[in-house]
Formats: sequence, C-alpha cells, structure tokens
Amino acid sequence: MEAVFLGLSPAWITLIIYIGVLCVIGFIGYRATKNLSDYILGGRSFGVTVTALSAGASDMSGWLLMGLPGAIFVYGLSKSWIGIGLFLGAWLNWTYIAGALRDKTEKLGNAQTLPEYFANRFPKHGKLLRSISAIVIVIFFTIYCASGVVASAKLLEASFSVDYTIGIWIGAAMTVTYVFFGGLFAVSWTDTLQAILMFLALLLVPFLAYMAIDDVSLASQTVMETKPHYTYLLNNIGVVSLLSSLAWGLGYFGQPHILIRFMAAKDSGRTMQKAKWVAISWMALCLIGSLSLGYFGGLFVAQSGISVTDPESIFLDLGIILSNPWIGGFLSAAVLSAIMSTLSSQLLIGSGSLTSDILPLFTGKTPSPEKAVKIGRGFLLLIALCAILLASDPGSSILDMVGYAWAGFGCSFGTVILMSLLSDKMMTSKGAIAGMISGAIMVILWESLDSALYSMIPAFITSILTIIIVSKMTRD
Repeated sequence: MEAVFLGLSPAWITLIIYIGVLCVIGFIGYRATKNLSDYILGGRSFGVTVTALSAGASDMSGWLLMGLPGAIFVYGLSKSWIGIGLFLGAWLNWTYIAGALRDKTEKLGNAQTLPEYFANRFPKHGKLLRSISAIVIVIFFTIYCASGVVASAKLLEASFSVDYTIGIWIGAAMTVTYVFFGGLFAVSWTDTLQAILMFLALLLVPFLAYMAIDDVSLASQTVMETKPHYTYLLNNIGVVSLLSSLAWGLGYFGQPHILIRFMAAKDSGRTMQKAKWVAISWMALCLIGSLSLGYFGGLFVAQSGISVTDPESIFLDLGIILSNPWIGGFLSAAVLSAIMSTLSSQLLIGSGSLTSDILPLFTGKTPSPEKAVKIGRGFLLLIALCAILLASDPGSSILDMVGYAWAGFGCSFGTVILMSLLSDKMMTSKGAIAGMISGAIMVILWESLDSALYSMIPAFITSILTIIIVSKMTRD
C-alpha cells in the first residue's frame, strides 16, 4: 500500500492527524493561559491523571523507545540495570520529594520555578543562587533538548525517509508550535495523550517481535555465538558498570521537567498519593516493554538475518517489518510522542527560567504578566535554535546526550533539593551554592575523562559532601 489518499502513505496520514490533535490541544491551552503562572505552572490545578502521566511522559523520552532498547539490542540484558536504577529512583522521588516540594514551593512565596524556590528557601544569597541555578537549567536543558531533536530527526529519517538535516528542523518545529502557544497546560495535556500512546506501543512491538521468533532458545544460541553474555543479567558486568547503571536513579531528584509536575499538582495529599501509584505502575510496564523490545529485537534479528544500521532505531525497524503500514504509522507517532513530551517540557522550563529568573536580574524589574508570556515565547525559540545546532551531527547518541544532562541536573539540583527538604535546618545558602556549583563542574570534568564510571556517582558524592562541609562552616 504505497499511497491511499492524496498521494500520502498511511504513515504520513497518521503523523498529520497526530500533529493536528496536538495543535488543537495547543490552541485550547492558549485560551487557558492568562499569565506567566499559567504558562509555566498551569495554575497548580492538575489532578491525578495529568500529574502522573505527564510526569512519566516528560521523563520517559525518546531514549525509552530508542536509546534504551538500542543499548539492550547491542549489549544484552546487562543494560537492564539502567531501567532498574531508574525505577528505584522514580519511586524514591515520588515518595520523599513530590509532596514535600509541592508544599514548600507554595509556602515559600508560591515559587513558580526551581530557581525561585532556591532563592526563597535561602534568601540571604537568593539572587546569586537563583541566577546560578537558572544558568544550570539553560546549559543542561539545551543539551537535553538536543537529544530530543536528534531522536526526532532519526525517527523522520527511518520512518519517512526525511534527510537528517531537514528532520532536526521539522522535529523541533512540531514541538515548538504547541508549546509556544499553550504553555504548561498544552504540554501536560499532550503529555497525558503521549503517555497512553507510548504505553500501547511498548506493549505491541515486543509482543510482535516475540511472536515472530520461531524458536526463542535457538535464536538465543545464535545471538550468544557473537555475544556470549547477551541473555544474562549479571554475567559480564563489573562493579563499575553495575553501579553506573543503578546510579541513573539518583538523577530523578533534580530533573526540572519532572519536578515541575509535582509543583503543578492540586495538592500534596490525596492527589499526589494516587498520582504516585499511577505513575509508578505506568513506568514499570513501560520499562518492561522497553527492555523486552531490545531483547526480543536482538533475537529476531539473529533469526532473520536482517541488517540494522542504527541500533537506536530497532523499535522503528521492527514496527515497519512486523506490522502493516497503518500500525507502523501509529508506532512512529508513539515514538514522536515520547520525544516531544520531554522536549516540550524542557523548552518550556528553560524559557520560563530565562524569563522569570535571569531577565529581572539584568533589567531590575519584573515584566507584566502579558509581556512575560511573550518574552518567554521568544526565549523558547532561542533555546530551540541552540538545540538544533547541537544536534547537527547525525552520529550523536541519544542515550549519551541524555546521560550527560541527566547527571548535570541530578548532581546540581538534585542534591540541593534533597538536602533542603530532608535536612531543613542544617543546610545554609553558601552550602547550597557550593553544592550546586561543585556538582555541575564535576559532571562536566568527569564526562571529559571518558571514564567507565558514570559521572553521576563522583559528582553526586562531591556535591553532597560539599553541601555538608560548607554548611557546617557557615551561617545564614
């Protein structure tokens, strides 16, 4: 079935319908956005479903359907420890951070961004802390956004034969459109839809791959001829590799695009508790689907002998081979959903931080609500452009870029948020500043060493120790 309507393939028709739905949601979000608080925080009005699924979708970006399955496809089940570490980290985040952060941000001046929360929590050096944290957001979110642009370009290249260079512009433009107008209302409502699509896709494709394997045992033996430890969870994984995989979970405490969902919830009690179990259940099933996708994808490729040029496109390749064009179009839309759900949040939070945290430091005044929204939209376009430039290399690894930014936030924001909520009286403003800077710098330095140990571990430890030592030596 080459073309069915106006010369368009089923995949293109499915994509156009999906983008149309997003634009409608963006318009509705635009009508609901009256001021910067609505644009950035959705008026703190989100209920259980939107809080849970939008947090999950903004977290589980293109790496869930492309990066993680690609790692399993290449290295085997030993890479499953990344998923295990992430699940444990998410559970801890929902249990100990979500409700506490929701209450604190509202009580401390109704903070709309994390930099504003830091400034209100440590008022003695609030301006300095707010500007440093805003700079951290812009740096690491630009890298994070670039990973989303790379993923969208790879999707368009694999599924629609769009040139990579053109794909990075199309992918960014599709996301920017509904974020530009609708703010957090549009982002969170679309995230809820995208979470459902991701969930269905991660159930369907692994199942199709499994059913297409004639003999699982024989396929496993074929794979293990070239990858002896492919089917073993613990074999061929050293202590450094195991710790590095599990350490991904530490990053949850500092991811602004996830934490903003906690801040936007209706309340920290009943809403948050129900949202926790919805989010954790959704995440567990999606991670199982992602890991199964990479594993059974490897077995299917070994049995069929097909060629896979880019491991991170295994989801798309299997969708094209094992399903009809209409389902293939749906699967492409699901991958795009995963990419756009995170990219949209990052663009929104980065632009919001520039507008509400950095701009007033230079102008000396806070813009009017209407003007602030317009300025925020301008900064959104600027961040998107920088991300496009960073994503210009077709050889960029989605998982590597996500890992860099994930560690950056986890070891600068995560440690400060964790200590500020759980060790309320011990921490000082100078300790917070020193911990944030030391964590971010250690990530940057460690990543430049190309070490086998994930930068999250040394940077997280460095930041925590710095916070404790400096806080003991100073007073507020």
